[in-house]
Parts: sequence; C-alpha cells; structure tokens
Amino acid sequence: MSWDDENAEFEVVVNHEAQYSIWPSYKVIPGGWRAVGMKGNKAACLAYIEEHWTDMRPLSLQKAMSEQAGQSAAVDTSASVH
Repeated sequence: MSWDDENAEFEVVVNHEAQYSIWPSYKVIPGGWRAVGMKGNKAACLAYIEEHWTDMRPLSLQKAMSEQAGQSAAVDTSASVH
C-alpha cells in the first residue's frame, strides 16, 4: 500500500488536541491517536476531515483563548459598572 494509492483504505484518526489525520486501515493506530469511525478511500477520508475539522487551532489553544476572552469580558464588564 502506498499513501499515494487513491483506492487504498484509510481511516480518520484524531489526537488529544482534536487534530485530525488519516491512517492506513491495516496498520495499528499510533499511541495518542484514536479512530473516529470513518473508513474509506483517501478522498472520502479527507472530505470527512474537511467537513468536521473546522477549527485548526489545537484544543489547548482553543481553551486558553476562550478562558482569556472570559477574563477580558469580566474585566470589561466591571470597568463599565462605574
């Protein structure tokens, strides 16, 4: 099997940072990754990823930015109470 073989079967995998990739279905999924349940040819798997991975930021960055935005909103709210 070759990564360039458009007819080979792949599966979609995701890591703890909610980052997606494809992996050959006949190989053991590497540590830190888990299958999401989508298997198919390369094009189908990549289409699935394009549809479902809408925020490219790692999950830890998404959370940090959300927390920072929450803290900024709290500061902004208290400043306008005067």
